[in-house]
Amino acid sequence: MLKLFYITKDPAVARIAQAAGVDRIFVDMEYIGKAQRQGGMDTVQNHHTVEDVARLRPVLDQAELLVRVNPVHPGSKDEINRVITAGADVIMLPMWQSVEEVQQFIRWVDGRAKTLLLLENQAAVDCLDRVVALSGVDEIHIGLNDLSISQGKKFLFQPLADGTVDAVCAKIKAAGIPFGFGGFGRLGGGTLPAAYIVAEHYRLGSSMSILSRAFCNTAQITDLEEIKRIFTSGVAELRQYEAQLSQAEDDFFALQHKKLQDCVEQIVEGM
Repeated sequence: MLKLFYITKDPAVARIAQAAGVDRIFVDMEYIGKAQRQGGMDTVQNHHTVEDVARLRPVLDQAELLVRVNPVHPGSKDEINRVITAGADVIMLPMWQSVEEVQQFIRWVDGRAKTLLLLENQAAVDCLDRVVALSGVDEIHIGLNDLSISQGKKFLFQPLADGTVDAVCAKIKAAGIPFGFGGFGRLGGGTLPAAYIVAEHYRLGSSMSILSRAFCNTAQITDLEEIKRIFTSGVAELRQYEAQLSQAEDDFFALQHKKLQDCVEQIVEGM
């Protein structure tokens, strides 16, 4: 089964997500450079803090606490130390572009938390062979949004359709590093159906993904009972589908991949 991440700083929502089977609660402290990269796009730019990490820590007794820090910058070492002190189990480094940045990140974390690299630009793809050979890289997640931007693509799922993600996943898998990519909403929804995306995770051997804003948008839905209903039913439906995927044959995944490619092509043509 996929490890599921959900982004929130709200302890009440975190409790609900954890009880429903979400594996990691995701605190997003990244802000440096994000507005410039994603300006004008329909993306969420969170402004979570170390204090949010500390507030969530006592709430989580099953799910892990994942924190995305900022890209490497002059204050990185202090930021990472504060996040670890606040109780992070996993630290995600975004927008790295070189082996040297990854090595520095690993030294700063110093074994005190799991390291999760967010691969989301062409420079990271280009140096991936050397990065996966490093000691201290626990996991890698492929960020489709910024990766597609860095490649000049129109739609975030184009790298999944054109073979880019296949090639990246193959290198990570060969190195024996657990990996994931992108995110998805509830089954039955999405311009690009969530079922197609989940099937890609199983085709490629992924072990983790983010439950997107479309899964449960707490900016619009504030009633905790409704949020609980969405999480409980949504995660249960996903796990049932995953059980089916775990028994599926290669022909099924090839067909689903072709459906995804066709759907992505139609979406891009309509943009």
